Amino acid sequence: MTADVYAKMGIALAAALVICFAAMPVVRAFAYKIGAIDVPGDETRMHSYPVPRLGGLAIFLGFLISVVLFADVDRQVRGILLGSVVIVVGGAVDDVITLKWYVKLALQIAAAFIAVRHGLVVYTVSNPNVFSASEFLSFGALAVPITVLWITGITNAVNLIDGLDGLAAGVSGISSVTMLIISLLVSEVNVAVIMAALAGACLGFLPYNLNSKKRVKMLMGDTGALMLGYVLSTVSIMGLFKFFAIISFAVPFLVIGLPLFDTALAFARRILRGHHPMHRDRGHFHHRLVDMGLSQKQAVAVLYAVSAVLGLAAVVITTSGEARAIIVVIAFVAAGAIGLYALCARRSSAPERGGGAGGEDDAP
Repeated sequence: MTADVYAKMGIALAAALVICFAAMPVVRAFAYKIGAIDVPGDETRMHSYPVPRLGGLAIFLGFLISVVLFADVDRQVRGILLGSVVIVVGGAVDDVITLKWYVKLALQIAAAFIAVRHGLVVYTVSNPNVFSASEFLSFGALAVPITVLWITGITNAVNLIDGLDGLAAGVSGISSVTMLIISLLVSEVNVAVIMAALAGACLGFLPYNLNSKKRVKMLMGDTGALMLGYVLSTVSIMGLFKFFAIISFAVPFLVIGLPLFDTALAFARRILRGHHPMHRDRGHFHHRLVDMGLSQKQAVAVLYAVSAVLGLAAVVITTSGEARAIIVVIAFVAAGAIGLYALCARRSSAPERGGGAGGEDDAP
């Protein structure tokens, strides 16, 4: 990679960050004006005071402008941007008036088909069956349904982890950086630029959403959480599944591992208990960590670490030689350090129950 490529990614990241951060006060005022306010209600909500949402509008604005300015907007990228508009509009309406879950799901499926119509389809992946003689696995007629399921599944998975301040934005940022690195390893510069823009938008939002001594200023709402999930899911098709001969079947699942595993376990748990899959409960990873005695900041730090280690594992699978060994060592050291910090912090502090984010509906 040349210095120009790294400069382009850096500028794309910085532009998205600055635009998102600068737009946040305007979006915040707009949320108050139209009544897009998250009000404490049930046990799944972690904050004790009303907080404006719609922060996803600023995230999308920073991402959109940066991509248009610095990425190659080809047919597939146009599909991602058009589908994102559908997701953002639907999420914004839901943040104001609360749509039924099946209406949101229909919008997400429509957005997924927009991506499919623009060439984002998973036709072939590396074969996860190590005992098979075939190196690749082709989906054939099931390619489109599987692609739509992947996009809608990841879109909702990110939304479902948006339950603590800074969690969804931070995990999405980590996933973006992971995908950026892997894209550089397989020489897919355009994907790397798009992921730099998404990471920058996430960073621009975090100062308004991190749990601190002061009250949280903004939530991303469904507008942001669904948009982040949609972009990650579609770009993963463009930049990870595309290189099935190089990238292992496991890589896309590791990159977006935390929200994906949490959602799969949540659905299985609810179905086994005889509940609707969209029934809200306190069984998500972040709820369990807080219920175990960790503060919100400690729980978010642990989940950041888990997401980072999964991301590093994805990079390890894609790389080889000395780089692989170095990354494995870094992953184990990071996991151990964060685990030790969380254990010590839990013993020395009481849990925070009042600040909190999101608690978004467990619905598409």
